[in-house]
Amino acid sequence: MSDDLPEEFDLIVLGTGFAESCIAAAASRIGKTVLHIDSHDYYGDVWNSFSLEAFNKLLDQPSSSLRNGSYTWHEPAEEAPSWTRETLLEKSRRFSLDLSPRVAYSAGALVQLLIKSNICRYAEFRALDHVCMLYNNELVSVPCSRSDVFNTKTLTMVEKRLLMKFLTACNDYGEDKCNEDALAFRGRTFLEYLKAQRVTDKIATCVMQAIAMCDASSSFETGMQRTQRFLASLGRYGNTPFLFPMYGCGELPQCFCRLCAVFGGIYCLKRSVDDISWTPDAKELLLSSAGKTLRAKHIVCAPGQLPATLAPHYGQLQPHISRGLFIAASPLGNEELNKGGGGVNLLRLLADEGQREACLIQLSHYSGACPAGLYILHLTTPAFSEDPAADLADFTAQLFETNAPQILYSAYFTITAPTNANESAATPIYCTAAPAYELDYDAAIADARHIFSQIYENDDFLPRAPDPEEIVVDGEDPSALNEHSLPEDLRAQLHDLQQAAQQMDIAE
Repeated sequence: MSDDLPEEFDLIVLGTGFAESCIAAAASRIGKTVLHIDSHDYYGDVWNSFSLEAFNKLLDQPSSSLRNGSYTWHEPAEEAPSWTRETLLEKSRRFSLDLSPRVAYSAGALVQLLIKSNICRYAEFRALDHVCMLYNNELVSVPCSRSDVFNTKTLTMVEKRLLMKFLTACNDYGEDKCNEDALAFRGRTFLEYLKAQRVTDKIATCVMQAIAMCDASSSFETGMQRTQRFLASLGRYGNTPFLFPMYGCGELPQCFCRLCAVFGGIYCLKRSVDDISWTPDAKELLLSSAGKTLRAKHIVCAPGQLPATLAPHYGQLQPHISRGLFIAASPLGNEELNKGGGGVNLLRLLADEGQREACLIQLSHYSGACPAGLYILHLTTPAFSEDPAADLADFTAQLFETNAPQILYSAYFTITAPTNANESAATPIYCTAAPAYELDYDAAIADARHIFSQIYENDDFLPRAPDPEEIVVDGEDPSALNEHSLPEDLRAQLHDLQQAAQQMDIAE
């Protein structure tokens, strides 16, 4: 392959993670020559999804981006005798286990970007069934829609009216720049505003923990903005404001890679980079790979894909995110939360009096991520040690002591990030950021936009890509393309009409 590969490119991207794939697609879309390579034999890097066997193999072989991996097989309970280690491994390819799972707001940055760029045609999503919260050690569903509010049994009639009044006020916030709340609570906390509304403790917990997703120190403005973000995504694609990618989050980087390839991007997996050098004025960068020297005007690189000679410029890799993954034979919560074997749910957990938080995503087979009868529980928190199980201990205790599902398999690992997250001034290489602790893809998209704007400051980031039927090749008749896109029966009718028209005698 090295003999056939061109030697000069406008952009070379190392790593096929989410941000790198966005940048590669955006550059290819505006006509730049792009080489996209990855040292792994799969797409996605630490944003990928794996079969069960591949996931175990990954944990057994630590890398610069992923370390402290461990997994444990648990004895099945009497209620689930059919699920053993052997039966799980037999269905290994039915699993799609994410390294960096997250959801998307229905009106958030990811969905807007997918629609704007027309990459949405490559992706498929499922709406989450429930947004949950823990209240008095009980897992309950947070009412999201108006019908939810009035049908829920977890709130009294008075609480339902208070919640609707509060959410209406939040939705109207900002329309009148001189309204009383905007003036009275400027510089104060969102929790103070909640208390001033005289809502009950249950409603305050519901809003802070699951809707605004704030802590006690969050400002009034931040709380209002996050609540509005939640409300703006309601009623678009499902009952909750959140979507989850079918077959795992690893599908999303591949969507952007497809677009890059459509517009001429070249892909090489399982190809490492030995070194990168550049001239003093950095007008051209030389990349040494597989015994060949490649030239590029610009290079973008994922933290874990940096050559060993350059990695020190970006600082040491430190624990960034602690992850737990559990396969269970039963879901969290009661039957009401998991009707019909469903249960694609989201839960935000708090510890240390709200100083620490974690996010739990529960997936059922309806997400395409596991076989029917099983559930995947993804638990994520910012890392503060090299022991992900210890980082998550407070949260697993909350989950499994009172709402214990039948755990068949558990795994823990750490995702790393360089201490200097921004591009190093010592090199002309743009280094993307590691996955952030966030619900959506906002930080990753902002990172991709920032790097793209530095390289191509006058170009649009991912303009809409045409559909196949809209593409007209030089020298072709657009009407002929439209004709060929018709179904066969309509095309035959059109041909008969054209022949009949040619045989008609048209009077002068």
